[in-house]
Amino acid sequence: MRSQSLRRAVAFFLPSAAALTLAIGLTYVAVQQDLRIGADEIPQRLAEDAIRALDANADPATVVGAGPVGIETSLDPFTAVYDSQGTLLASNGALDGRSLAVPRGIQRSAEATGRDAVTWQPRQGVRVAVVALPWHGGTVVAGRSLRSIETRIDQIGALLLLGWLMGSAIVAGMAGLAVWVWPHDRERPIAS
Repeated sequence: MRSQSLRRAVAFFLPSAAALTLAIGLTYVAVQQDLRIGADEIPQRLAEDAIRALDANADPATVVGAGPVGIETSLDPFTAVYDSQGTLLASNGALDGRSLAVPRGIQRSAEATGRDAVTWQPRQGVRVAVVALPWHGGTVVAGRSLRSIETRIDQIGALLLLGWLMGSAIVAGMAGLAVWVWPHDRERPIAS
């Protein structure tokens, strides 16, 4: 009798726990992707503004903004302008006190496709949302640190994990209650 009750409890628990896990997992992925994709908005705007100015013959040094922006510590965005050979013309971004050199592959991808948006990790502990766009003289790359975004993602992940644990406990309790109120099988006389 006891093993039959346990099997019923497990039969009630597993589908509900699976649905809860799927719902929490999909929520995490959706929120994480929304925050990460949203991190590209400021770099996209900066790159587009720089391209408009460059296409109007502005000097690259005037379109990158004040600097330097040390991406290892600052949450401020940065802009870099490269020529068609990948040579840095101007930048307000810096890493460890040196001008920021974005990999040539990011520039080439932007030239080939019209846009490249990536997460770039120039060194351990530094991750940057980067948007690269071509202009008539080369490529503009703009970016910003992902530190605050990743902190928010971690916080949301912790809240969702807590919600999953609480939800699993509730589902387990409800499975136990369902078994408790379930009518016990009794021998029934065979009708003749």
